[in-house]
Amino acid sequence: MELHRETDADTWEVEALLDTCFAPGRTALSSYRLRDDVPPARDLCLVARGRAGEVAGSIRFWPVRVGTHDAMLLGPIAIHPTRQGEGLGAYLIQSGLDRASAAGVNRILLVGDAPYYGRFGFRRLAGVTMPPPTNPDRVLGIWDWDGVTGDVTKAAWPGTCPYDTSTPDHLP
Repeated sequence: MELHRETDADTWEVEALLDTCFAPGRTALSSYRLRDDVPPARDLCLVARGRAGEVAGSIRFWPVRVGTHDAMLLGPIAIHPTRQGEGLGAYLIQSGLDRASAAGVNRILLVGDAPYYGRFGFRRLAGVTMPPPTNPDRVLGIWDWDGVTGDVTKAAWPGTCPYDTSTPDHLP
C-alpha cells in the first residue's frame, strides 16, 4: 500500500471510489453544501493505492466555520469494498489526523458513528449544528472544542485555507 497526498490527477479516481462506496445521491447530503465552491485542504487529503496502482481508499478535509471559529470537516472517507476490513480506514484517519495536527489545525468535526470514531478521540459535540437533516448525535469532534458552538457553515475563504496545511515531507 502506498499513501500519498491527493493531487488534481487523483480527482477522477477518488470520485469514482466515492461513487462506488456511497449511494448515488451522496452529493445531495447537507455536508456537500458546505463543500460547494470551496476547495479541500489538499495537503491533508490522502489517497491509498494498492500494488497495481489502484485507488484503495481516500480521506478528505474541508475548511468550515463553526459559529465564529475555523474548523476542518473530515470526510468523506472511503475504502474500496475489496479492501474493507484490512484496517485501511483507521490508517487513513490516523494519518490524516497526524497531518492536521502538524499543520496546526485546532479542531476537526465529522458526521459519523461515535463507537467507531471514538477510538480516535472524537466525541459528540453539543451545541454544534450541522445543516439539516443531520442527526445531532452523529456530529462528532476532536481537539479544541471548548466554548465553540454554533452552526456549521461554509468556509469564508474560497480559494484559501485558514491553516498552513503544507506538512513536512516526512509525514505520510
